[in-house]
Amino acid sequence: MSGAGKKVAEAAAKAVSKAKGGVGIDWDGMGKLLVSDEARKEFVNLRRAFDEVNHTLQTKFSQEPEPIDWEYYRKGIGSRLVDMYKEAYDSIEIPKYVDTVTPQYKPKFEALLVELKEAEQKSLKESERLEKEIADVQEMKKKISTMTADEYFAKHPELKQKFDDEIRNDYWGY
Repeated sequence: MSGAGKKVAEAAAKAVSKAKGGVGIDWDGMGKLLVSDEARKEFVNLRRAFDEVNHTLQTKFSQEPEPIDWEYYRKGIGSRLVDMYKEAYDSIEIPKYVDTVTPQYKPKFEALLVELKEAEQKSLKESERLEKEIADVQEMKKKISTMTADEYFAKHPELKQKFDDEIRNDYWGY
C-alpha cells in the first residue's frame, strides 16, 4: 500500500474507533487524504448518504411521539368514541429495538481489520520492491547508451552465465 493508501487505512480505522466512542467520524481529516477528483466526488456522495441516514435515525426514529390531546378530540367527536380509541392506543406496546446484528458482525469486522493490516504490510513490502525495481530500470535507461557488455553483465551475472553456456555448448540459436 502506498503512503496515501496507508494514511487512508489509518484514517478509516480512526473514524471507526471515534464512531464507536460516540465522538463521530472525522470526515475532514479523511477528505484531505483523497487525491483524485473521482475519489472526492465519491467521498462527498458517501458523506451525504451517511448524513441523510444518520439524520433520519436521529430525528424520525429516536424521538417519542408527541402526546395526543384526548380532551380536544372529546369536545369535537364525543367521549365514547375517543375513549375507545384511547383505550386501543394505550394497549399498543411498541417493542424497543434490541441490536442483535452488531454483536454478530463485530468479530468479523475486527478480523477484517487484522486482515487489512496484514495486507497493508504485504503491500508496503511489494511497493518498496517495485520502487527499487523502477529506480534500477530508470538508472539502466540513463546508462544503457554508454554501457559496455561487461558493465551490463556485472549487473546481470545470470545472463552472462546463460550466454557463456550457449557458447560453450555450441548453441547459436538455430
